[in-house]
Amino acid sequence: MTLPDRPENRRRSTRRAVLAGGTAVVVAAAAALWLRPQLGWAQQPARFARALAVPPLDQGQVVEGVRVFALNVADGETEFFEGIKTATRGINAPYLGPTLQMRKGETVRIEVRNSLAEPTTLHWHGLNVPAVADGGPHQVIAPGAVWAPSFTVHEVASTMWYHSHLMHSTARQVWQGMAGVLRIADDAADALGLPDRYGIDDFPIVLQDRRFTRSGTMPYAPTMHDAMAGMIGDVALVNGTIQPHLALDVARVRLRLLNGSNASIYDLGFADGRGFHQIASDGGLLARPVALNALRLAPGERAEIVVDISDGRPAVLRSVSGGARGMGMRMMAGAQNPAFEFLELRPKGAAAAPAPLPEVLAEMPRADAASATRTRRFVLEMGMMGGGFAINGASMDMERVDQVVTMGETEIWEIANAGPMMHPFHVHNTQFRVLDRDGLPPASAEAGRKDTVLVEAGETVRILVRFDHYTDRAHPYMYHCHILEHEDAGMMGQFIVV
Repeated sequence: MTLPDRPENRRRSTRRAVLAGGTAVVVAAAAALWLRPQLGWAQQPARFARALAVPPLDQGQVVEGVRVFALNVADGETEFFEGIKTATRGINAPYLGPTLQMRKGETVRIEVRNSLAEPTTLHWHGLNVPAVADGGPHQVIAPGAVWAPSFTVHEVASTMWYHSHLMHSTARQVWQGMAGVLRIADDAADALGLPDRYGIDDFPIVLQDRRFTRSGTMPYAPTMHDAMAGMIGDVALVNGTIQPHLALDVARVRLRLLNGSNASIYDLGFADGRGFHQIASDGGLLARPVALNALRLAPGERAEIVVDISDGRPAVLRSVSGGARGMGMRMMAGAQNPAFEFLELRPKGAAAAPAPLPEVLAEMPRADAASATRTRRFVLEMGMMGGGFAINGASMDMERVDQVVTMGETEIWEIANAGPMMHPFHVHNTQFRVLDRDGLPPASAEAGRKDTVLVEAGETVRILVRFDHYTDRAHPYMYHCHILEHEDAGMMGQFIVV
């Protein structure tokens, strides 16, 4: 592995150049929409007829002071449609995996057995862990092997997740089902009185979409359009369930939303227009609850919301199409922002209104750009017809380190989107803060801890980044677009912490 002599002064792209240069790509994308096969199942389950599947809560076993989890990645079969078995992959289950429960400050060991006939990895998305425990493309688990990383949980109370991160195969393996939720608790969050009873008033909600053939298979067979826009399905899944309802006997419910899709960006809200409060983003609680009626969630992002259902009326969580900025994105809105009805919240009946949420949830120091010691620039690029996915002009190379950062120093990373599509940018081994979008401060719901940020066409987002706890000159971490087809195609880079 070599360290290249890369120039600091990167080529800059203006918004005007982005929109002009991206026109041909956008036109090609619009044409490709006509080529996309419509494989959706002819007879979907009745609307909200099925109960939501809730992943089991796995608290592991404490052995000599270490919390140990045993995970088995294997092929399986899932009955998405009644009487039809679909080949899938999962972790301790036919599809998806358990919710792993751990606490800040404890040491955990996760023993991952690969029972597949091909290599895989498991990445702990959002966690600050040693590079050798990250589960990225360098930590490959051979068929039949067991990988057992161990690390300290440094994160505050939050909703993280885990998923396959195999080089050039992440998109396919996640599509097949290799993902799960990771739930972290701490004393400060416990004392707030927020809904936290798993499966009663606190639920993981994994939002995905898939395509099925009429025989019930769920093939991963990207078209030319999919290679550019990412694999976007026409059937919505929540925790692997189609058209589910969630029966509730509480006055309010906490939903830990995870966009676990390959490529879809969900503009979420409730069909009856009811509001809700966002209480947490990727890396934990916000400073204060934020009242919202709509929430955008890109692949890899998480948001915890609290919904008041004391009126006793059903509430349908849905995503709507559109909402992107710029000429190019308005043309492609349907490609990246699909419309779905995901889930019906079904209260048992009316109840007394719940007590107000705490006014203050967490201490959140102001993100101070003046604390940064240097600035790095990352330009996200894609070529014609989906080819040429790159960052700073270079596609991912496992043998090349793109950036060397110093542990404990605060940096500004500028992420500039030079293409016509939106890209969610994820950085391993950190929780960063969003400084601004094209010079404008982030909205309150985006002002907390983040590990994935959506960058719109022609936009530049500045984030404040710091890497603590671990150094390793031999093993890199990743930064990449979290549209998984883009990641697999090369929109990913590597950095080491020294």
